[in-house]
Amino acid sequence: MPRSVTHLRSTKIPRDAVHHPVFARFYARMSVTADLKGGIAAHREELLSGLSGRVIEIGAGNGLNFAHYPGAVSEVVAIEPERSLRQLAAGAGLRAEVPVDVVPGTAEALPVKSEAFDAAVASLVLCTVRDLPRALGEIKRVLRPGGELRFFEHTLASGRALATAQRAVDRTVWPLLFGGCHTARDTLAAIRAAGFELGTYRRLRIPERGVQLPSSPCVLGVARRPMAVD
Repeated sequence: MPRSVTHLRSTKIPRDAVHHPVFARFYARMSVTADLKGGIAAHREELLSGLSGRVIEIGAGNGLNFAHYPGAVSEVVAIEPERSLRQLAAGAGLRAEVPVDVVPGTAEALPVKSEAFDAAVASLVLCTVRDLPRALGEIKRVLRPGGELRFFEHTLASGRALATAQRAVDRTVWPLLFGGCHTARDTLAAIRAAGFELGTYRRLRIPERGVQLPSSPCVLGVARRPMAVD
């Protein structure tokens, strides 16, 4: 299927703005296991259910979401800055049942035109971006008025003890070990602050049972770019 380039901006796209080859190899293996044994695949299905039209996915990783997009989606533009993961995502895109175009770029400077998409998907990626407010501002920019942001993200724990542990590991080893991941970000507050209208969402724990990790508290839901006011 020929690539559609009508959505792209004419600015030069950075090829290797993010480079974590060791983490990329680890993530590629770990994420597949988590999908099969940890129930992540079911969360991906819930995240993407009911989507239609043109979708931009922020930080597509190795493309595990692609198999879950419903047939009503006309095109997925998948942004992935890390070279190794982008190559894996391109292969997954070829196997997807909807058209997928994998593009290099960063969340803070999306290489696409404004108001070009019906929906945006952020799946376990907002924890890794260097500038969260700027990334959310970019997502808002590329959505049409009324467009949806579907999110499935790590978030700050509601309990004081785990939240304290999250902040401690975020200041030390966690981002170094896990590709820049910051577990203590208040995802819902950041989405609101970026000017989105929160819709339905739910908090969940991954894994559901056993030892709770700093990365265990998550939130899955939808927000919308407000409609333009005349």
